[in-house]
Amino acid sequence: MTHTKHANNTVDQRPAEAAGADAAAAGEAGEAGVVDLVTNNRAFGLRMADTVEGRNKASLLINRMYAWRGYAGSHTLAEDPNRITLTATDKGDAVGTLTLGIDSPLGLLADEIFRDEIAPYRQPGRKLCEITKFAFDPRVRSKEPMAALFHLSTLMARDIHGCTDLFIEVNPRHRAFYENKLGFTSLGEPKTNPRVNAPAYLLWLSYAYVTEQINRYGGNPHAAAGNRSFYPLFYSPREEKGLIARLRENR
Repeated sequence: MTHTKHANNTVDQRPAEAAGADAAAAGEAGEAGVVDLVTNNRAFGLRMADTVEGRNKASLLINRMYAWRGYAGSHTLAEDPNRITLTATDKGDAVGTLTLGIDSPLGLLADEIFRDEIAPYRQPGRKLCEITKFAFDPRVRSKEPMAALFHLSTLMARDIHGCTDLFIEVNPRHRAFYENKLGFTSLGEPKTNPRVNAPAYLLWLSYAYVTEQINRYGGNPHAAAGNRSFYPLFYSPREEKGLIARLRENR
């Protein structure tokens, strides 16, 4: 499920009520950054954690999940214009989170140990980003909120910030998950990540590939029998348009 590197690359089944053409754009107006998702007859909120309370809830989840996995350190989320924290919430509680980091003169966190691997991608016409601090409560059995969280991060990176390439540092035992579910490609050998005191692979994903998969499978799980990826659980291209418009309105 990996994809070829290009030098110039610019869950459970979705129920009918959540798969309507405009369902993804639904939600309460006036609350910036919030997208409502209904899955398995339960309401999950997707939002940008752009408040102190939102970041604190995300930090608590990250530290709980990282400690459970045996990772070292205490992880907090600070306000940073180049870092966007997204959360999936259930009845107000954060059940999933990830932080999208946009490349800047300060670089990416992954540059700390993978600068040489990332450098070839910093070319004219390309803009890089990374996902860090991904955590999801294992008690949430449905795959749809996780897929929706990844899709929302795609819209923020690709459509709002113009990113073309995505990187993520992952523990070796999780590498297959990202390769199979999203199509990431491994770059080089694992190195020790000092932020969690654990080995990590650097994985890369082209948003051109993501767009291709969404156009092919998004919002249509029945058309992808045997497909192990998350893309059939992503929103459809039509639903994407509503989400993108909403995100732009709330910037």
